[in-house]
Amino acid sequence: MTGTKTPFAPETAPCGKRSGGELLVDDDGYGLVIRDQFFACGCRRIRHEYHDGSIHLSAIRHDGKRVRDPLQADHGS
Repeated sequence: MTGTKTPFAPETAPCGKRSGGELLVDDDGYGLVIRDQFFACGCRRIRHEYHDGSIHLSAIRHDGKRVRDPLQADHGS
């Protein structure tokens, strides 16, 4: 599984600030897809799609607190 990192333009981070950062995408070609957004402010948005079709979403603010994060645009398309 090889990952790619690409920068993304500023958007609203889980903390509410607008921040750019890097998007890390890993794909094993068999259904496992990992998309992690690392914002410059320190926040992180995580989307893991598993082989069985289930999806895990989470968002963590730069202070380490988990937050309910509305679904944002999918940068992996």
